[in-house]
This record gives sequence, structure tokens and C-alpha cells, in this order.
Amino acid sequence: MTHFTVIGAGGFVGSRVAAALTARGEVVFRPPRAQRNFQGQDLGRVIYCAGLTGDFLQRPFDTVEAHVSLISNILEVCRFERLVYLSSTRVYDSLSIRGGLESDVLELDPALPRNVYDLSKALGENLCLNNSDGRACVARLSNVFDVDDKAGGFLSDLLRRARQEADITLPASPMSGRDYIHVADAVDALMVLATGEAPGIYNVAGGRPVLNRELIDVFGQAGRGLTLTGQDVPAPQPRCDITRLKQLGVTPRDAVTVIADILARPDFLIN
Repeated sequence: MTHFTVIGAGGFVGSRVAAALTARGEVVFRPPRAQRNFQGQDLGRVIYCAGLTGDFLQRPFDTVEAHVSLISNILEVCRFERLVYLSSTRVYDSLSIRGGLESDVLELDPALPRNVYDLSKALGENLCLNNSDGRACVARLSNVFDVDDKAGGFLSDLLRRARQEADITLPASPMSGRDYIHVADAVDALMVLATGEAPGIYNVAGGRPVLNRELIDVFGQAGRGLTLTGQDVPAPQPRCDITRLKQLGVTPRDAVTVIADILARPDFLIN
């Protein structure tokens, strides 16, 4: 009988993936975070969600452990039917507006401290794609958001504040932005990748950068105040192409539409 293993099932995305599999009636193994050796185990279909996000600069060795060392152990000593490795669309950032296709040749400067994240994700990708006998694929996730307490990042933090504050002022620039995807759409994509056999790399993203000025508009339409005082004009962001994802039958919802729906929910506000 096929079973699933979710590495990082205690995290934001991993917990949602594990819950979705369980709801489908699948057998799901959730290894404890402390487990670092999987010698001889049959892991079935693996969704590898382990990783660091906001604190990777302060924890470079833990970042490499999560993105490289642990996946290396699994590839070397385990049996598995399928493996989906969660990477990040951050690997395109150094390409600026030139980036966003899965086939892009990445440009990563090892002298930059922040590139410990990008380089370690890229190495994890390389190990999976070249040492799995074709059984692994890579999901490059963009900025996954929700109001869940486990969700990190600018947009998730903003939505949580909006549950209690009618007017919010932040020093961010209206011209800044990121490609956002709601966690439910990300999980749908990961389920398709985990249960199928599609090879290679897939952008699991919204497909366009959402500028902060668009957030001002959608907050205003919901009767919420959002003031952004930053004056920076940031460099253009990569535009993540999601053609390959759509070819699998997965089309994520536009993030602005999802945000509007969240803000309009009757249970959104905390009394």
C-alpha cells in the first residue's frame, strides 16, 4: 500500500500538506523534527517541506542541514517511490527581471551572506534531480501566505494585524512587491506533484508580482486603512512563469482576489 511521508510536517506548509493527505484517507508518516537518519526506511511518497525562512542569516548551519544534509541522507539510504523537494523562487532574485523560468541558469554569488539560502536550496535541487533515478521533482514555492499563526512573511503578518486593527501604517514602499500564493493553492499543487510522476522543476507561484499599492487598494475596498510611507523604488522583481504548473491542471487563484475574500469573511475580525 502506498503511503506518504511529510518531512517538516510541524511547519506551516508541511502541516497543511499532511492534513490534506489525511483528509483524503492516505496513510501519512510525520517524522519528528529531531530525526536525522532514515537508514533503510521505506518512505513511500515523500514531500520534503523542511527548511528555514526568515532566520536563515542567523542560522546558516541549520539552513544547510535542513536544505541539504537531511535530504542527502534520504536520497542515499532510503527507499521511496516519489519525492517532491520544496525549494523557493528566491533563487531567481539575483537574476532580477531576467528571471522566472524553471530553465533559467541561476547566478548566485557565494560571497553574499544571504545566498546561503539560495545556494543551499539550489544544491538540494541538484541532489534530488540527479540522484533519484528520475523519481524526484522540485517545487519552487513563492511567498506562501495565510492568516495562520504559523505563516510568515510580510503579507501574512499584515493580514493578522488587520484582524485587530482598522488602520495600519508601515514604513514599506507602495512600489515593493512579491509573487504571492495562498497556502491552499500551494497545497493543491504539491498534492498533484506528489501523487503524479511529473519530472523536473515547477514554479508553484501566483505568476506575477503583487505590488504593495495593490494591497492598499484591496484593503480600502474592504473598509480597512493601509498606509505605506516608504519612498523606495525597488528593482524589478522576477516574474515567475507558471506555464508548467498549469499544464498539470493547476491554476492558482490571483492573490489579490484571495486577499479580498479573506478580508470579507464574517469571522475575519477578532472582537
